[in-house]
Amino acid sequence: MRYRITFLRLLAAAVLLLVAPQALAAPLRVFVSVVPLRCFVERVGGDRVDVRVLVQPGQSPATYEPTPRQMAALGGADLFFRVGVPFERSWMGRIQSLYPRLPVVDLSAGMTLRPLGEAPAGSDQAQGHQHGAGEGVADPHVWTSPPRVMAMTRRIADTLARLDPAHEAAYRRRAEQFVTDLRALDAAIRRTLAGRAGQAFLVYHPAWGYFADTYGLRQVAIEVGGHEPGPRTLARVIERARAEDVRVIFVQPQYSRTNAEAVARATGATVVTADPLAEDYLANMRAVARAFAEALR
Repeated sequence: MRYRITFLRLLAAAVLLLVAPQALAAPLRVFVSVVPLRCFVERVGGDRVDVRVLVQPGQSPATYEPTPRQMAALGGADLFFRVGVPFERSWMGRIQSLYPRLPVVDLSAGMTLRPLGEAPAGSDQAQGHQHGAGEGVADPHVWTSPPRVMAMTRRIADTLARLDPAHEAAYRRRAEQFVTDLRALDAAIRRTLAGRAGQAFLVYHPAWGYFADTYGLRQVAIEVGGHEPGPRTLARVIERARAEDVRVIFVQPQYSRTNAEAVARATGATVVTADPLAEDYLANMRAVARAFAEALR
């Protein structure tokens, strides 16, 4: 009996040695620039990824600067997913200079990108655009369109599979499960917004352009290209809001509400928060669709 127990222990130890390299391998350390990307990577990677976000909830991707601790932690990362938000333009060069071997994947690469915002005709911002202000600035908020997130999801799966081929099948399976959820989300938003095609909505920061393009709406922004609106812009926005009977102005929690509230007072509109950087992507997008549908009713 004693010999049998000893044999079984030796056999168990041998099996553990065979499976340990795969079963006990550390998760991939993945950095992402903004919170929604963490949702996407975690849905694809499962427990095989340890995802960390640079721009924390409540912070603005336009003004964000990585902390020294974050910069140091990037030195131990296996992968960084970016998407084109403003802080990346000034920081990615430094990050790649410090860590030249860190793989950096732009999830918006290969997509047709829209201009960052539409300035009201005759506004001081529109005049500035005629003279090149904001020229070449693309809208980075591609994740506000669920069909685009489907493409991003498959790119995430491809990337994780290259770095961790032993778990490729699991990455592909979870990616397709998430795509199924995104298709259901897309269908639900289309039902929610049925009958609103062609209508315009007013936002402070132009974060919902891809959402508008996907669902046949028109986004009108108070702030364009990261510039605070001047008196001429505010006057034109108020004029357009009155002409189109705009009753709701959407703002992000990361930006000041001052100018949006000024337009609301002049037009009798209500200021409503819609956060493109919320953590629960699927629930947030459904809630945002309902808010837009109510505003455009």
